[in-house]
Amino acid sequence: MKFIVDAQLPRKFVTWLNEAGHDGFHTLDLPKKNLTSDMELTEVAVSQGRIVISKDDDFVQAYLINGEPPLLLISTGNISNLALEVLIKTNLQLISDAFLQSRFVELTVDSIVIHE
Repeated sequence: MKFIVDAQLPRKFVTWLNEAGHDGFHTLDLPKKNLTSDMELTEVAVSQGRIVISKDDDFVQAYLINGEPPLLLISTGNISNLALEVLIKTNLQLISDAFLQSRFVELTVDSIVIHE
């Protein structure tokens, strides 16, 4: 799967995805880096067939209104990067499987929610 990791998530997130065989990059890898607007990020995601990974509720609203971008919402609250890494690595296959059913998936500290 192809992903874009949003600004408020650690750049190491990309390493975790790529080590698992996915294709990911961080907003820091874009020309405007973390100043890339949500609309521009959505355009990149849609044009490249990528899923946006974000904590930002603005992407939820955009998805609900426009059906774009495909979204993995991280709803863990403030947890350490180590705890996030364990959570992602433990659940990455389940997350991938969830995207076979939906274009909007949410990861919490104790569940994966597949939104319609």
